[in-house]
Amino acid sequence: MTLESRPLGASPADTPVKIDGRRLRSERTRQLIIEAYLELLRESPKVPTASRIAERAGYSVRSVFERFPDLLALSLATADFAFAQANAQATIRDLDGSRRARLRSQVETRGDTCERWLPLWRALNINQGYSAELKTRIETARDMVRGRLELMYRPELSTLPEPERRQTVIVLELLTDFESWGRMRETYGLSVEQACMVWISAIDRLLPATPPVP
Repeated sequence: MTLESRPLGASPADTPVKIDGRRLRSERTRQLIIEAYLELLRESPKVPTASRIAERAGYSVRSVFERFPDLLALSLATADFAFAQANAQATIRDLDGSRRARLRSQVETRGDTCERWLPLWRALNINQGYSAELKTRIETARDMVRGRLELMYRPELSTLPEPERRQTVIVLELLTDFESWGRMRETYGLSVEQACMVWISAIDRLLPATPPVP
């Protein structure tokens, strides 16, 4: 509808906005390529080629490179997608709960994140030497893990002096790293519940006594 043919009294806001179908299709294709990349990483630890990604997504290799200049750019886009998903899924629960409730809540949330995103994390680490941006994203993810640990175990950590408190947080972050989860699940064959119980037991032993509630 042109301005001249718009009904009398209608404002521009009343006029239906024409949606760019090509842009929507391009964004959908981009998302499917990211999802195909993730699927292939979950099936094999080897970083997939562009042809395999294209085949899984149902598009041509040209379509992949029309949306991502190279596979490193695809890794960055996938990392951003994964971090957004992980943040949305990692809801903070039981922050004011008992020590046991906080332990279980933090470990189950972290375990779920590791279970979902371990293959991608490995691929990102392989490629981080080629990209300062990727390295920054990895460090940001680690910072977020440390921040959550400090938040969930604040009562116990508050009883420690520096640098012991910082050292404890570092050990907790190392303990609950992606590769720690991978070894429990793959090398030792533990179930998700068993792996969570290992983490709960280990963290419980590392943390100092919970101070009494005033």
